[in-house]
Amino acid sequence: MIATQEEMVEAKVPLAYRDQCAHLLIPLNKCRHAELYLPWKCEAERHVYEKCAYELVMERMLKMQKIQEQEAKLKQSQKQPIPLIPKTANA
Repeated sequence: MIATQEEMVEAKVPLAYRDQCAHLLIPLNKCRHAELYLPWKCEAERHVYEKCAYELVMERMLKMQKIQEQEAKLKQSQKQPIPLIPKTANA
């Protein structure tokens, strides 16, 4: 389930946190507010949100790693060494 823009505005989610895990942040913030931000409260909600955020970061890192590998392969294919002895037509 993805939170809509209206839900995020209504819940006052900061722009920096409006990602694929925002639908988990909304109930976490409601719980935090209800429990006066006590650190031992809302542990289940916090764990689910942090797991989602971690998986999102790991997904982005894997995508970036694949892009970097593709770019490295492209650079290697473009770096063809110039032969010192030219090939002849009959060789």
